Amino acid sequence: MYKILVTGFSGFVSKHLLDHLDGRGMKSEVLGIDLNCPEYPYDHLEQLAVKFEKVDLLNFVKLRNAIHYFQPNHIIHLASYSSVGLSWKNPSLSFKNNMNIFLNLMEAVRELNLKCRVLSVGSSEEYGNVNEDKLPLGEECPLDPVSPYAVARVAQEQLSKVYCDGYGLDVVMTRSFNHIGVGQKEIFVIASFVKQLVEIKKGIKKERKLVVGDISIVRDFLDVRDVVDAYLRLLIHGEKGQVYNVCSGEGVSLREVIDIICGILGMRVEIEVDPSRVRPSDNKVIVGSNEKLKRTMGWNPKISLEESLKDIINYWSIAETGSLENGPHCA
Repeated sequence: MYKILVTGFSGFVSKHLLDHLDGRGMKSEVLGIDLNCPEYPYDHLEQLAVKFEKVDLLNFVKLRNAIHYFQPNHIIHLASYSSVGLSWKNPSLSFKNNMNIFLNLMEAVRELNLKCRVLSVGSSEEYGNVNEDKLPLGEECPLDPVSPYAVARVAQEQLSKVYCDGYGLDVVMTRSFNHIGVGQKEIFVIASFVKQLVEIKKGIKKERKLVVGDISIVRDFLDVRDVVDAYLRLLIHGEKGQVYNVCSGEGVSLREVIDIICGILGMRVEIEVDPSRVRPSDNKVIVGSNEKLKRTMGWNPKISLEESLKDIINYWSIAETGSLENGPHCA
C-alpha cells in the first residue's frame, strides 16, 4: 500500500495525479495538504483512500504534525507560487512561497527521520535564456534563471541536492516544462487564450479581440496527463539525487498555438498586445530534451498538442455555460 502525501493538493495537477493513480489500479492512501480546499471531488476514486487537511506550509509545526501522523512513504511536492508573470509583480511573495515552503517540508522529513521518497518538482524556467544552438535543453545544461520565480526554483533544486547529499534524504528532482490541460486557471497563457476565444465564439465577449502578451516566444507544451504519468514513474523508479526534464521535446510558438485553437473553433480573430502582459525579461525559446526520462523510465508522451487543446476548449465551453460542478470539497 502506497502512502502518498501531496502538497499543493488543490491545484491543477493534483486532480490529474489522483485520476492517474486510480486508473493505474494503485491502491493508495493519499493525504492532500493545501491552503485552500480543492474545487474538485475526490471521494469517487475506487483505488484511493483520500483525505484532505488544510495546512499552510509556512507553518512548520502544523506541517510537521501532519507528516508525523500520516507517515508517508512518498511525497509529491506540487505546491508552488507558479506564475512567472505574477512573480514579477510580487517577487518577495513568490520567493517566500516557493523557497520557504520547500525548506519547511525538507526540515520536517529530516527531523522526523522519515524514510520516504520526495519528488521535488522544479521548472524549465531554471534554464533561462539560451542560444538556439543549445536546444533541445538537456539536464546537463547550465542554469541561468531570469525571473524571480526561476531563481526560487533553482534554489529549491539546490536545496534538494543539499538534503540529498548532506543529510541522506531520498530526493528525485524534475525540471518540468509548460504543462497544459483541463482545469488550469486562466492566469496561465493557454487557458487564457482558450477562454477568451471561446467567449468570442459564443458572443459572450463582444469585442473580437484576443488580448495577449508576447506571442513570438516558443515553448515546450506537455499535456498534464503525460506529466503525472512521468511523476509517478519518477516517484517509484527515479534515481535518488537525479534531475529529469519532463517535457514533450517539441517547441511551438504562442502564435502557432493561437492558430491551432482558431482552426479548431473555425474562427478568425484580431490580436491585441497588452503591454502589461509582456514580462520585463522572458525566455524567448524553451525546448527540452526528454531523452533521459524516456531512456530510464520507459516513458513517452501520448497526447498531442491538438488533442490537449480540443479538451481544453471543451472544458471552457462547458465552463461558460455554468454547468461545471465546481466548489470546495473539504473532507
